[in-house]
Amino acid sequence: MPVNLNPKSQTSILVLPSTGSHSLVASSLAYGIYSASNPFISGAVDQVAYVYNKLGGNILDLEITPDNIYNAYEEACLEYSYLINTHQAKNVLSDLLGNTTGSFDQDGEFTGSFSTPANLKFPRFQLGYATHMGRGVAIHVGIGASQTIYSASFDIIRDEQDYDLQSIIYSASLTSSNPFYEKVGKSAITIQEVYYKTPRASWRFFGGVSVGTVGNLSTYGMYADDSNFQVVPSWQNTLQAYAYEEDMKVRASHYSFEINNNKVRIFPVPDGNNPRKFWVKFRASEEAYDEEADRKYGANGVNNMNSLPFPNMPYENINSIGKQWIRRFALSLSKETLGQVRSKLASIPIPGNEITLNGPSLISEAKEEQTALRDELKTVLDELVYGKLAEGDAAMQGSLNEVFKTIPHGIYVG
Repeated sequence: MPVNLNPKSQTSILVLPSTGSHSLVASSLAYGIYSASNPFISGAVDQVAYVYNKLGGNILDLEITPDNIYNAYEEACLEYSYLINTHQAKNVLSDLLGNTTGSFDQDGEFTGSFSTPANLKFPRFQLGYATHMGRGVAIHVGIGASQTIYSASFDIIRDEQDYDLQSIIYSASLTSSNPFYEKVGKSAITIQEVYYKTPRASWRFFGGVSVGTVGNLSTYGMYADDSNFQVVPSWQNTLQAYAYEEDMKVRASHYSFEINNNKVRIFPVPDGNNPRKFWVKFRASEEAYDEEADRKYGANGVNNMNSLPFPNMPYENINSIGKQWIRRFALSLSKETLGQVRSKLASIPIPGNEITLNGPSLISEAKEEQTALRDELKTVLDELVYGKLAEGDAAMQGSLNEVFKTIPHGIYVG
């Protein structure tokens, strides 16, 4: 019986066509992050024709499918989004520390309803981390900042010099009417100030009582401020009031003290009559991540690049520069996929010879191209961080100043 040796098909079942199909893009994507974007779908379809022509599909069959191209295009968009978001994180992290972060799904997209994502906004310059550090320092100089400074008092006992402030304040913290109720415990407190009366600094300094040489310390002589008509900056009077208040506590009170391990020793030995009560300002111990409801400092907000409210870059917000990078990167990814396919069979035997496939070389070329594209984009982005832009503006302004020095300026310009 004769045998039919005619092939069923003269073409491979897996050959890249010259064009893609809009209707098949969304269903073939691995992540589908951009599947609802019509511009992305059109871009992915166009990428099929781009790869077909760049890799010589009209000369030699390309053993990949349009699905491979669509996924390469999606991956290229995500890679571009990653690099851009990393770059923007360098720009804005300091100003966004402590701000509200977001919740993300498995694709890195926002869950819930959000307005324009932060990676598409230009933030206000706030010196965020420097300001945060300043608040921490302010606590130690007695301003308070993000930590509350409490006050308490204790009665003086005749002929007793030593008082355990830790024990006194802890006992007071057990009373529910105190603002520091149950905030002390056995943790060490930090004493800010000890005093036995509050000097009426404003009344004594700005009133009509003669207080000696105060003024501006150079031209006032022995006159008080309210009898002199020289204009003095208000900040000078404020600083003088602080100095006067401290003077009242140290020089005029006739009392002094020393603190050792939150135990205060009063000098001289009190007689129990005057003064009868001492006051103390203190800070309760707080953990670094403690945050009161009425004075939030951002403990639950952005703390590093990972918690920045940056979703994937929307395809519609990628300009022509980015889209050209995406096309080139997707082409390289498609070349890598083709190399992987051809590497499964290093050679194909034919009668009297064999065909050697170029899979390994395609993979090697694709890897080098991807590295070069990433480096190219990173180099450009590193030159465009806000700090570099400021340096460039400063250098340009300096150059302009040098130019203007040599330009004669006419008295009259007609």
